[in-house]
Amino acid sequence: MSDAVSIVIPTLGRDTVLTDTIDSLLQLPTRAAEILVVDQTPQHAAETTQQLAQWNAEGAIRWIRLDRPSITRSMNHGLRESKSKLVLFLDDDIRPRGDIIAAHRRVHESTPGLWATVGQVIQPWQHPAPLDAPRKLTGLRVDEDFPFHSTLDMDVQNVMAGNLCVRRDCAISIEGFDENFQGSAYRFETEFAKRVIGAGGRIRFVADAGIDHLRVASGGTRTRGNHMTSASPHHGVGDHYYALLHSTTTAEAYAYCFRRMFREVRTKFHLTHPWWIPVKLVGEARALLAARRLVADRSKHDAQSGLSNLMEQIE
Repeated sequence: MSDAVSIVIPTLGRDTVLTDTIDSLLQLPTRAAEILVVDQTPQHAAETTQQLAQWNAEGAIRWIRLDRPSITRSMNHGLRESKSKLVLFLDDDIRPRGDIIAAHRRVHESTPGLWATVGQVIQPWQHPAPLDAPRKLTGLRVDEDFPFHSTLDMDVQNVMAGNLCVRRDCAISIEGFDENFQGSAYRFETEFAKRVIGAGGRIRFVADAGIDHLRVASGGTRTRGNHMTSASPHHGVGDHYYALLHSTTTAEAYAYCFRRMFREVRTKFHLTHPWWIPVKLVGEARALLAARRLVADRSKHDAQSGLSNLMEQIE
């Protein structure tokens, strides 16, 4: 039944591409129960505002405005506001390659223990191909190299949030997406997948639920400039935070973080522009320090939540 799926589209700084994306979803053979547009754009072009307002008035979408841009916060808001058992998160610059709602739903209905499905994602330079997962990476990097343009269905331990369908109750049970991820929010998807697997859930890659990702240059919920020449911690904090959270030992965490630091400056760009290496390393050091603070904050939050739950049980 089509009313089993809500679509959530977090968006920031997009106009025509956003309305084109919504229109393509409204034309699908299987309609979603609702389309929630979680909009963090301060001001749209007049024609975009008019179209979104019209769709909202007609009930074709639910247009939700948020004032502070954050990919994880906007996804959590959509997750909480959704009314269906399944919630399909989609990027705001995509085109469906088929009846993606039906494809996601079919696999959820037929697969026991499934918490999430991640659909095929075709980037502008890619074509669908029958590729197996390399499975060469382990630990913190497991399935980091997964080919999301594959045509082969399989279980996976990583996701792409631009085409991700979750069981609403399961996602809420692990507190959704971690809002400590900042800036470009790099690795928030992998961190979410880690918690799903850790809670005993399964994630299935579904090739038939495919999208074309347009990767429009302007706008987007993760826009943060050129990381190659930046001393900002925003570009690296998510990766360091992820490692500190999910490593099995302190040694593993810091080995991962320091490898990342040096990998970030071992690039062709930095080879030909070596004066940017110190700048980039400063950014990475700041990112690691910021990640440590975030882990400490999360530990306090978890401790307070545990105490609250214990008090509720006692009462």
